[in-house]
Amino acid sequence: MTPEPIFSPFPPRRFEPATLLLFLCLAVVPIGRLAAESLLLSGAIVHTASGETLSAGQVLIKDGTIAAVGGTVAADGATVIDLKGLHLYPGLIALNTVLGIEEIEAVRATQDTTEVGEYTPDVESWIAVNPDSELIPVARANGIAYFEPVPHGGIVSGQSGLMCVDGWTVEQRTVRKPLALHLFWPSMSLDTTPKSEARDKSKWKSIEEQAKDRRAQVKATEDFFDEAKHYAKAKEAASKNGAPALEIIPAWEAMLPYARGELPIMIHAGEVRAIKAAVAWASTNRYKIILAGGRDAWMVADLLASNSIPVVYEDTYTLPVRDTESYDVHFRAPEILRQAGVRVVFSIGSSSFEAPSIRNLPYSAAQAAAFGLPEIEALKGITLYAAQIAGVSDRLGSIEPGKEATMFAADGNILDIRANVKRLWIVGKEASLESRHTRLYEKYKARPKESKQ
Repeated sequence: MTPEPIFSPFPPRRFEPATLLLFLCLAVVPIGRLAAESLLLSGAIVHTASGETLSAGQVLIKDGTIAAVGGTVAADGATVIDLKGLHLYPGLIALNTVLGIEEIEAVRATQDTTEVGEYTPDVESWIAVNPDSELIPVARANGIAYFEPVPHGGIVSGQSGLMCVDGWTVEQRTVRKPLALHLFWPSMSLDTTPKSEARDKSKWKSIEEQAKDRRAQVKATEDFFDEAKHYAKAKEAASKNGAPALEIIPAWEAMLPYARGELPIMIHAGEVRAIKAAVAWASTNRYKIILAGGRDAWMVADLLASNSIPVVYEDTYTLPVRDTESYDVHFRAPEILRQAGVRVVFSIGSSSFEAPSIRNLPYSAAQAAAFGLPEIEALKGITLYAAQIAGVSDRLGSIEPGKEATMFAADGNILDIRANVKRLWIVGKEASLESRHTRLYEKYKARPKESKQ
Protein backbone atom coordinates (compact mmCIF):
# COMPACT_ATOMS: atom_id res chain seq x y z
CA MET A 1 0.00 0.00 0.00
CA THR A 2 1.40 3.38 -1.01
CA PRO A 3 0.88 6.15 1.55
CA GLU A 4 -1.28 9.03 0.35
CA PRO A 5 0.69 12.20 -0.46
CA ILE A 6 0.41 15.19 1.79
CA PHE A 7 -0.16 18.58 0.20
CA SER A 8 0.30 21.95 1.88
CA PRO A 9 -1.89 24.91 0.84
CA PHE A 10 0.75 27.34 2.08
CA PRO A 11 3.53 28.72 -0.15
CA PRO A 12 7.14 28.37 1.04
CA ARG A 13 8.32 31.23 3.24
CA ARG A 14 11.33 33.36 2.37
CA PHE A 15 13.30 35.10 5.07
CA GLU A 16 15.90 37.84 4.95
CA PRO A 17 19.40 36.63 6.05
CA ALA A 18 19.24 38.64 9.30
CA THR A 19 15.85 37.17 10.19
CA LEU A 20 17.01 33.65 9.39
CA LEU A 21 20.11 34.13 11.57
CA LEU A 22 17.89 35.26 14.47
CA PHE A 23 15.73 32.15 14.09
CA LEU A 24 18.78 29.89 14.08
CA CYS A 25 20.19 31.55 17.21
CA LEU A 26 16.89 31.16 19.05
CA ALA A 27 16.59 27.54 17.96
CA VAL A 28 19.80 26.42 19.62
CA VAL A 29 19.18 28.02 23.03
CA PRO A 30 17.95 25.33 25.46
CA ILE A 31 14.81 25.98 27.48
CA GLY A 32 15.48 27.95 30.63
CA ARG A 33 19.25 28.12 30.20
CA LEU A 34 19.20 31.85 29.45
CA ALA A 35 18.69 32.91 33.06
CA ALA A 36 19.26 29.76 35.11
CA GLU A 37 20.94 30.48 38.45
CA SER A 38 21.82 28.62 41.62
CA LEU A 39 18.77 28.36 43.88
CA LEU A 40 18.00 26.68 47.17
CA LEU A 41 14.29 25.95 47.54
CA SER A 42 13.78 25.58 51.26
CA GLY A 43 11.06 24.64 53.71
CA ALA A 44 8.51 23.08 51.36
CA ILE A 45 6.94 19.64 51.62
CA VAL A 46 8.88 17.96 48.81
CA HIS A 47 6.96 15.33 46.84
CA THR A 48 9.79 13.63 44.97
CA ALA A 49 7.44 11.17 43.15
CA SER A 50 10.25 8.60 43.03
CA GLY A 51 10.99 8.23 46.74
CA GLU A 52 9.99 9.50 50.13
CA THR A 53 8.14 12.76 50.72
CA LEU A 54 10.20 15.24 52.76
CA SER A 55 8.12 17.11 55.33
CA ALA A 56 10.43 20.15 55.32
CA GLY A 57 12.92 19.52 52.57
CA GLN A 58 15.42 21.48 50.55
CA VAL A 59 16.26 21.30 46.85
CA LEU A 60 19.48 22.76 45.45
CA ILE A 61 19.42 23.85 41.81
CA LYS A 62 22.55 24.58 39.82
CA ASP A 63 22.70 25.43 36.11
CA GLY A 64 19.14 24.26 35.62
CA THR A 65 19.80 20.85 37.18
CA ILE A 66 18.86 19.44 40.57
CA ALA A 67 22.15 19.21 42.47
CA ALA A 68 20.87 17.88 45.80
CA VAL A 69 17.67 16.95 47.64
CA GLY A 70 17.32 16.36 51.36
CA GLY A 71 16.25 17.60 54.74
CA THR A 72 19.25 19.92 54.96
CA VAL A 73 21.36 20.90 51.94
CA ALA A 74 24.36 23.22 51.88
CA ALA A 75 23.47 26.40 50.01
CA ASP A 76 26.92 26.83 48.39
CA GLY A 77 26.19 30.49 47.75
CA ALA A 78 22.83 29.83 46.08
CA THR A 79 19.92 32.24 46.39
CA VAL A 80 17.61 30.90 49.12
CA ILE A 81 13.89 30.88 48.35
CA ASP A 82 11.64 30.27 51.34
CA LEU A 83 8.73 27.95 50.45
CA LYS A 84 7.58 27.22 53.99
CA GLY A 85 3.98 26.00 54.01
CA LEU A 86 4.00 25.10 50.32
CA HIS A 87 4.14 21.74 48.51
CA LEU A 88 6.87 21.18 45.92
CA TYR A 89 6.11 18.84 43.01
CA PRO A 90 7.86 17.80 39.79
CA GLY A 91 6.38 19.47 36.72
CA LEU A 92 3.31 17.65 35.43
CA ILE A 93 3.38 15.90 32.04
CA ALA A 94 0.22 15.80 29.92
CA LEU A 95 0.29 13.01 27.33
CA ASN A 96 -2.25 12.44 24.56
CA THR A 97 -3.51 16.00 24.08
CA VAL A 98 -4.24 18.51 21.32
CA LEU A 99 -2.81 21.39 23.34
CA GLY A 100 -0.96 23.81 21.09
CA ILE A 101 -2.47 22.53 17.84
CA GLU A 102 -6.04 23.59 18.52
CA GLU A 103 -7.27 26.79 20.07
CA ILE A 104 -11.01 27.16 19.53
CA GLU A 105 -13.04 24.16 18.43
CA ALA A 106 -15.60 26.25 16.55
CA VAL A 107 -13.01 28.27 14.62
CA ARG A 108 -11.47 26.21 11.81
CA ALA A 109 -8.53 28.59 11.35
CA THR A 110 -7.28 27.76 14.86
CA GLN A 111 -7.28 23.98 14.29
CA ASP A 112 -4.20 22.17 13.05
CA THR A 113 -4.85 18.69 14.39
CA THR A 114 -5.81 16.76 11.28
CA GLU A 115 -4.00 15.83 8.05
CA VAL A 116 -5.53 14.52 4.85
CA GLY A 117 -5.14 10.78 4.18
CA GLU A 118 -5.51 7.50 6.04
CA TYR A 119 -1.78 6.72 6.36
CA THR A 120 0.44 9.74 7.05
CA PRO A 121 3.30 8.57 9.32
CA ASP A 122 5.58 11.42 8.22
CA VAL A 123 3.33 14.04 9.84
CA GLU A 124 5.15 15.62 12.79
CA SER A 125 2.82 17.20 15.33
CA TRP A 126 5.44 19.26 17.16
CA ILE A 127 6.04 21.40 14.07
CA ALA A 128 2.43 22.56 14.14
CA VAL A 129 2.39 23.71 17.77
CA ASN A 130 1.51 27.39 18.17
CA PRO A 131 3.92 28.93 20.73
CA ASP A 132 1.50 31.83 21.18
CA SER A 133 -1.47 29.66 22.12
CA GLU A 134 -3.53 31.18 24.93
CA LEU A 135 -4.30 27.70 26.25
CA ILE A 136 -0.68 26.82 27.04
CA PRO A 137 -0.23 29.50 29.76
CA VAL A 138 -3.54 28.37 31.31
CA ALA A 139 -2.23 24.80 31.55
CA ARG A 140 1.13 26.05 32.82
CA ALA A 141 -0.59 27.95 35.62
CA ASN A 142 -1.78 24.64 37.08
CA GLY A 143 1.62 22.97 37.12
CA ILE A 144 1.72 21.38 33.67
CA ALA A 145 5.25 21.75 32.34
CA TYR A 146 5.27 19.38 29.35
CA PHE A 147 2.67 18.08 26.91
CA GLU A 148 2.35 15.77 23.94
CA PRO A 149 0.35 17.12 20.96
CA VAL A 150 -1.23 14.18 19.10
CA PRO A 151 -1.92 14.33 15.34
CA HIS A 152 -5.33 13.17 14.13
CA GLY A 153 -6.81 12.26 10.79
CA GLY A 154 -6.62 8.74 9.44
CA ILE A 155 -5.66 5.36 10.83
CA VAL A 156 -1.93 6.14 11.05
CA SER A 157 -2.09 9.86 11.74
CA GLY A 158 1.55 10.72 12.30
CA GLN A 159 4.16 11.17 15.01
CA SER A 160 4.08 13.16 18.23
CA GLY A 161 6.78 14.86 20.26
CA LEU A 162 7.10 16.12 23.81
CA MET A 163 6.85 19.90 24.18
CA CYS A 164 7.62 22.37 26.94
CA VAL A 165 5.13 25.05 27.99
CA ASP A 166 7.86 27.71 27.94
CA GLY A 167 10.02 29.06 25.15
CA TRP A 168 9.90 31.47 22.23
CA THR A 169 9.98 29.01 19.34
CA VAL A 170 8.91 25.49 18.51
CA GLU A 171 12.58 24.52 18.43
CA GLN A 172 13.11 25.81 21.94
CA ARG A 173 9.99 24.07 23.23
CA THR A 174 10.65 20.64 21.73
CA VAL A 175 12.02 18.25 24.36
CA ARG A 176 11.83 14.94 22.49
CA LYS A 177 11.05 14.18 18.86
CA PRO A 178 9.63 11.85 17.87
CA LEU A 179 7.98 10.32 20.89
CA ALA A 180 5.59 7.84 19.31
CA LEU A 181 3.67 6.91 16.16
CA HIS A 182 -0.11 7.15 16.47
CA LEU A 183 -2.35 4.36 15.26
CA PHE A 184 -6.11 4.80 15.63
CA TRP A 185 -7.29 1.21 15.64
CA PRO A 186 -10.35 0.60 13.41
CA SER A 187 -13.60 0.44 15.36
CA MET A 188 -14.74 -3.08 16.14
CA SER A 189 -18.32 -2.13 17.02
CA LEU A 190 -21.31 -2.71 14.75
CA ASP A 191 -24.36 -0.47 14.38
CA THR A 192 -27.49 -2.62 14.77
CA THR A 193 -29.94 0.19 14.01
CA PRO A 194 -32.61 -1.02 11.52
CA LYS A 195 -32.66 0.78 8.18
CA SER A 196 -36.17 2.05 8.88
CA GLU A 197 -34.85 3.94 11.93
CA ALA A 198 -31.60 5.22 10.42
CA ARG A 199 -31.20 8.99 10.22
CA ASP A 200 -29.51 8.82 6.81
CA LYS A 201 -30.82 5.78 4.98
CA SER A 202 -28.43 6.35 2.06
CA LYS A 203 -25.47 5.59 4.37
CA TRP A 204 -27.05 2.67 6.20
CA LYS A 205 -25.15 -0.63 6.02
CA SER A 206 -26.10 -4.10 7.11
CA ILE A 207 -24.16 -5.84 9.86
CA GLU A 208 -22.51 -8.04 7.25
CA GLU A 209 -21.38 -5.01 5.23
CA GLN A 210 -20.04 -3.31 8.36
CA ALA A 211 -18.12 -6.44 9.35
CA LYS A 212 -16.65 -6.65 5.85
CA ASP A 213 -15.54 -3.01 5.99
CA ARG A 214 -14.02 -3.59 9.41
CA ARG A 215 -12.00 -6.58 8.19
CA ALA A 216 -10.82 -4.55 5.19
CA GLN A 217 -9.60 -1.72 7.43
CA VAL A 218 -7.70 -4.06 9.73
CA LYS A 219 -6.18 -5.88 6.75
CA ALA A 220 -5.12 -2.57 5.17
CA THR A 221 -3.47 -1.55 8.44
CA GLU A 222 -1.61 -4.84 8.71
CA ASP A 223 -0.47 -4.55 5.07
CA PHE A 224 0.77 -1.00 5.66
CA PHE A 225 3.01 -2.08 8.54
CA ASP A 226 4.19 -5.14 6.61
CA GLU A 227 5.29 -2.90 3.74
CA ALA A 228 7.10 -0.66 6.21
CA LYS A 229 9.01 -3.70 7.49
CA HIS A 230 9.92 -4.75 3.94
CA TYR A 231 11.20 -1.24 3.21
CA ALA A 232 13.33 -1.30 6.39
CA LYS A 233 14.78 -4.71 5.50
CA ALA A 234 15.50 -3.66 1.92
CA LYS A 235 17.25 -0.52 3.08
CA GLU A 236 19.37 -2.45 5.57
CA ALA A 237 20.30 -5.04 2.93
CA ALA A 238 21.27 -2.34 0.44
CA SER A 239 23.56 -0.66 2.96
CA LYS A 240 25.34 -3.95 3.74
CA ASN A 241 25.67 -5.37 0.26
CA GLY A 242 26.63 -2.21 -1.55
CA ALA A 243 23.50 -2.38 -3.68
CA PRO A 244 22.08 0.79 -5.25
CA ALA A 245 20.37 3.00 -2.69
CA LEU A 246 16.61 2.77 -2.50
CA GLU A 247 14.40 5.62 -3.57
CA ILE A 248 13.77 7.74 -0.50
CA ILE A 249 10.07 7.72 0.39
CA PRO A 250 9.31 10.07 3.32
CA ALA A 251 6.43 7.99 4.66
CA TRP A 252 8.50 4.80 4.79
CA GLU A 253 11.50 6.68 6.20
CA ALA A 254 9.28 7.91 9.04
CA MET A 255 8.25 4.31 9.73
CA LEU A 256 11.81 2.98 10.14
CA PRO A 257 12.19 3.33 13.95
CA TYR A 258 8.78 1.75 14.48
CA ALA A 259 9.25 -1.10 12.02
CA ARG A 260 12.54 -1.88 13.80
CA GLY A 261 10.92 -1.70 17.24
CA GLU A 262 13.09 1.23 18.35
CA LEU A 263 10.21 3.55 19.24
CA PRO A 264 6.71 2.82 20.56
CA ILE A 265 3.44 2.88 18.69
CA MET A 266 0.64 4.57 20.61
CA ILE A 267 -2.55 2.68 19.74
CA HIS A 268 -5.77 4.56 20.37
CA ALA A 269 -8.48 2.07 21.32
CA GLY A 270 -11.24 2.08 23.90
CA GLU A 271 -13.62 -0.81 23.25
CA VAL A 272 -12.52 -4.16 24.64
CA ARG A 273 -12.58 -6.01 21.28
CA ALA A 274 -10.41 -3.34 19.68
CA ILE A 275 -7.95 -3.55 22.58
CA LYS A 276 -7.72 -7.33 22.29
CA ALA A 277 -7.21 -7.16 18.52
CA ALA A 278 -4.53 -4.47 18.85
CA VAL A 279 -2.63 -6.38 21.53
CA ALA A 280 -2.76 -9.60 19.51
CA TRP A 281 -1.44 -7.80 16.42
CA ALA A 282 1.36 -6.07 18.37
CA SER A 283 2.34 -9.30 20.12
CA THR A 284 2.47 -11.25 16.86
CA ASN A 285 4.63 -8.61 15.17
CA ARG A 286 6.69 -7.77 18.28
CA TYR A 287 5.85 -4.10 18.24
CA LYS A 288 6.40 -1.91 21.28
CA ILE A 289 3.04 -0.31 22.02
CA ILE A 290 1.29 2.05 24.41
CA LEU A 291 -2.48 1.91 24.79
CA ALA A 292 -4.17 5.32 24.69
CA GLY A 293 -7.80 5.84 25.63
CA GLY A 294 -8.31 2.50 27.32
CA ARG A 295 -11.94 2.82 28.34
CA ASP A 296 -12.37 -0.95 28.67
CA ALA A 297 -8.74 -1.67 29.56
CA TRP A 298 -9.77 -2.79 33.05
CA MET A 299 -11.61 -5.73 31.45
CA VAL A 300 -8.33 -7.10 30.03
CA ALA A 301 -5.94 -5.89 32.73
CA ASP A 302 -4.12 -9.23 32.97
CA LEU A 303 -3.60 -9.32 29.20
CA LEU A 304 -2.06 -5.84 29.25
CA ALA A 305 0.12 -6.68 32.25
CA SER A 306 1.43 -9.91 30.72
CA ASN A 307 2.46 -7.97 27.60
CA SER A 308 3.95 -5.04 29.60
CA ILE A 309 1.66 -2.53 27.91
CA PRO A 310 1.18 0.79 29.76
CA VAL A 311 -2.12 2.65 29.51
CA VAL A 312 -2.65 6.37 28.94
CA TYR A 313 -6.09 6.44 30.51
CA GLU A 314 -8.43 9.21 29.37
CA ASP A 315 -11.81 7.93 30.49
CA THR A 316 -11.92 8.80 34.19
CA TYR A 317 -14.99 10.98 33.65
CA THR A 318 -16.58 8.94 30.85
CA LEU A 319 -20.10 7.79 31.62
CA PRO A 320 -20.68 4.01 31.80
CA VAL A 321 -21.51 2.64 28.35
CA ARG A 322 -23.23 -0.59 29.43
CA ASP A 323 -26.33 -0.86 31.57
CA THR A 324 -24.60 -3.58 33.60
CA GLU A 325 -21.78 -1.25 34.71
CA SER A 326 -21.80 0.65 37.98
CA TYR A 327 -21.60 4.43 38.08
CA ASP A 328 -17.99 4.34 39.30
CA VAL A 329 -16.65 1.79 36.82
CA HIS A 330 -14.27 4.28 35.22
CA PHE A 331 -13.28 5.80 38.54
CA ARG A 332 -12.12 2.38 39.77
CA ALA A 333 -10.50 1.25 36.51
CA PRO A 334 -7.01 2.69 37.21
CA GLU A 335 -6.77 0.78 40.49
CA ILE A 336 -7.88 -2.45 38.79
CA LEU A 337 -5.15 -1.94 36.22
CA ARG A 338 -2.55 -1.12 38.88
CA GLN A 339 -3.36 -4.24 40.88
CA ALA A 340 -2.82 -6.31 37.74
CA GLY A 341 0.61 -4.72 37.25
CA VAL A 342 -0.19 -2.15 34.56
CA ARG A 343 1.39 1.31 34.63
CA VAL A 344 -1.37 3.92 34.36
CA VAL A 345 -0.81 7.45 33.09
CA PHE A 346 -3.66 9.94 33.18
CA SER A 347 -4.88 12.05 30.29
CA ILE A 348 -7.76 14.41 29.70
CA GLY A 349 -8.04 13.13 26.12
CA SER A 350 -7.11 14.27 22.64
CA SER A 351 -10.52 15.18 21.28
CA SER A 352 -10.94 18.76 20.09
CA PHE A 353 -13.33 19.51 22.94
CA GLU A 354 -10.65 18.73 25.53
CA ALA A 355 -8.02 21.27 24.46
CA PRO A 356 -9.04 23.93 27.02
CA SER A 357 -9.37 21.32 29.78
CA ILE A 358 -5.75 20.15 29.99
CA ARG A 359 -5.37 22.25 33.14
CA ASN A 360 -7.69 19.77 34.88
CA LEU A 361 -5.24 16.88 34.49
CA PRO A 362 -4.48 16.56 38.25
CA TYR A 363 -8.16 16.06 39.03
CA SER A 364 -8.47 13.10 36.69
CA ALA A 365 -5.79 11.40 38.79
CA ALA A 366 -7.43 12.65 41.99
CA GLN A 367 -10.75 11.05 41.09
CA ALA A 368 -9.06 7.67 40.68
CA ALA A 369 -7.31 8.20 44.03
CA ALA A 370 -10.70 8.81 45.65
CA PHE A 371 -11.81 5.38 44.40
CA GLY A 372 -8.94 3.21 45.57
CA LEU A 373 -5.79 4.18 43.66
CA PRO A 374 -2.95 5.00 46.12
CA GLU A 375 -2.21 8.72 46.12
CA ILE A 376 1.45 8.18 45.22
CA GLU A 377 0.37 6.16 42.16
CA ALA A 378 -1.99 8.95 41.14
CA LEU A 379 0.89 11.43 41.39
CA LYS A 380 3.21 9.15 39.41
CA GLY A 381 0.49 8.87 36.77
CA ILE A 382 0.95 12.55 35.92
CA THR A 383 4.70 12.79 36.52
CA LEU A 384 7.13 9.86 36.67
CA TYR A 385 5.15 7.24 34.72
CA ALA A 386 4.38 9.80 32.03
CA ALA A 387 8.10 10.59 31.76
CA GLN A 388 8.91 6.88 31.48
CA ILE A 389 6.42 6.37 28.66
CA ALA A 390 7.76 9.47 26.90
CA GLY A 391 11.31 8.15 27.20
CA VAL A 392 12.56 11.11 29.26
CA SER A 393 12.56 9.67 32.80
CA ASP A 394 16.31 10.23 32.99
CA ARG A 395 15.59 13.98 32.82
CA LEU A 396 12.03 14.59 33.99
CA GLY A 397 9.23 13.20 36.11
CA SER A 398 10.64 13.37 39.64
CA ILE A 399 12.69 15.52 42.00
CA GLU A 400 16.04 13.73 42.06
CA PRO A 401 19.69 14.83 41.81
CA GLY A 402 20.84 14.92 38.21
CA LYS A 403 17.45 15.63 36.69
CA GLU A 404 16.29 18.91 35.18
CA ALA A 405 15.01 21.40 37.73
CA THR A 406 11.42 21.58 36.52
CA MET A 407 9.02 21.82 39.46
CA PHE A 408 6.29 23.93 40.98
CA ALA A 409 5.16 25.04 44.42
CA ALA A 410 1.49 24.89 45.39
CA ASP A 411 -0.33 25.98 48.53
CA GLY A 412 -1.85 22.52 48.99
CA ASN A 413 -2.01 18.98 47.63
CA ILE A 414 -2.09 19.30 43.84
CA LEU A 415 -4.68 16.50 43.73
CA ASP A 416 -6.99 18.80 45.72
CA ILE A 417 -8.92 21.16 43.45
CA ARG A 418 -8.63 23.88 46.10
CA ALA A 419 -4.83 24.01 45.77
CA ASN A 420 -3.26 26.84 43.76
CA VAL A 421 0.11 26.84 42.03
CA LYS A 422 2.16 29.74 43.37
CA ARG A 423 5.51 29.40 41.59
CA LEU A 424 6.92 27.36 38.71
CA TRP A 425 10.49 26.68 37.60
CA ILE A 426 11.38 25.16 34.23
CA VAL A 427 14.98 23.95 33.98
CA GLY A 428 15.87 26.20 36.89
CA LYS A 429 14.30 29.34 35.46
CA GLU A 430 11.15 30.73 37.05
CA ALA A 431 8.26 30.83 34.60
CA SER A 432 5.36 33.25 34.57
CA LEU A 433 1.97 32.05 35.81
CA GLU A 434 0.15 34.81 33.98
CA SER A 435 -2.54 33.73 31.53
CA ARG A 436 -5.58 35.08 29.77
CA HIS A 437 -7.56 34.08 32.85
CA THR A 438 -5.44 36.16 35.23
CA ARG A 439 -5.37 39.14 32.85
CA LEU A 440 -9.14 39.18 32.60
CA TYR A 441 -9.41 38.80 36.38
CA GLU A 442 -7.17 41.80 36.97
CA LYS A 443 -8.95 43.80 34.28
CA TYR A 444 -12.41 43.38 35.73
CA LYS A 445 -11.19 43.53 39.31
CA ALA A 446 -10.10 47.09 38.55
CA ARG A 447 -13.37 47.99 36.90
CA PRO A 448 -14.60 51.36 38.25
CA LYS A 449 -17.61 51.16 40.48
CA GLU A 450 -20.73 52.95 39.41
CA SER A 451 -21.32 56.10 41.39
CA LYS A 452 -24.56 56.30 43.31
CA GLN A 453 -26.80 59.16 42.31
